[in-house]
Amino acid sequence: MKHRTFSAGAGLLLCALLLAASAVSAAEFMSVVKDGVNLRSGPDASSEVFFQLPAGYPLQVIERKGDWINVSDYENDKGWVSASLVSITPYVIVKAERGNIRSGAGPDQPQVGKVVRDVILKKLDQQGDWIKVSHPQLTGWIHKQLVWP
Repeated sequence: MKHRTFSAGAGLLLCALLLAASAVSAAEFMSVVKDGVNLRSGPDASSEVFFQLPAGYPLQVIERKGDWINVSDYENDKGWVSASLVSITPYVIVKAERGNIRSGAGPDQPQVGKVVRDVILKKLDQQGDWIKVSHPQLTGWIHKQLVWP
């Protein structure tokens, strides 16, 4: 039986890779709390407005600066939002052109609705690759590959 040995440098590299992997999996996401929240070019109210975001719009946190959060969306657009205008309530956005909402967590479950790109859904639960979501007048399950995050 052969045994592998690691040098101290290789061990440090392995530790660094494991830490980087855990940092990626621990990404922080927030959602916009109301319609019309400004995504700005900088961390202050006088910065240029890039977009106005709808309620529930999910964002990934890049960094925090005072009362402002630097964020990125599913299309990798970046900007700043006031921390008071986002919450940890989980939402997802449909990134596929079309998707089916099913009655249960699986491709063989009956279809209860359809969604299209950019529809925002509240995340209720997750079972493996399936996410339970709700939208006014519709609750069901969608495959995680169709939504972000």
